Amino acid sequence: GLQYFPENLELRLTVTLERDLSAETILMQTSTGAERVYQRLGWAMFSADGSSARLALYAPEGDQQPSEAFVPFMDATSGVETYEGGRYMEAELTGKTVTLDFNLAYNPYCAYAPHWSCPIPPRENRLAIAIRAGELNVEAHS
Repeated sequence: GLQYFPENLELRLTVTLERDLSAETILMQTSTGAERVYQRLGWAMFSADGSSARLALYAPEGDQQPSEAFVPFMDATSGVETYEGGRYMEAELTGKTVTLDFNLAYNPYCAYAPHWSCPIPPRENRLAIAIRAGELNVEAHS
């Protein structure tokens, strides 16, 4: 079965959502070379392991009132303890805040089968810090 880091309640964060007023359209490359279109909703600033970080939050293009955001990310564990192509999570949007629960971070389908077309986390969501929460690398437990 799937394996996860031990639950870390310090990595379940509710922070202010800094809205992207331009609602910029982002083309994300996928693992198969295709592109997917997303709208940047804004950014979430947070602290983890004593360091500050920022993640962009996205919604499928045309979703005007999303209740959650798509958050693809890579961190210092990517390719070592976690999947090399990054992990995903859904972040709950509530008014001016967003809840990031890294304990729910999961591997994309392409971690298990190469025919899946998975968005690759954009450069703005590649963290220098380690997020030791959520799903571990498939290789580590297969």
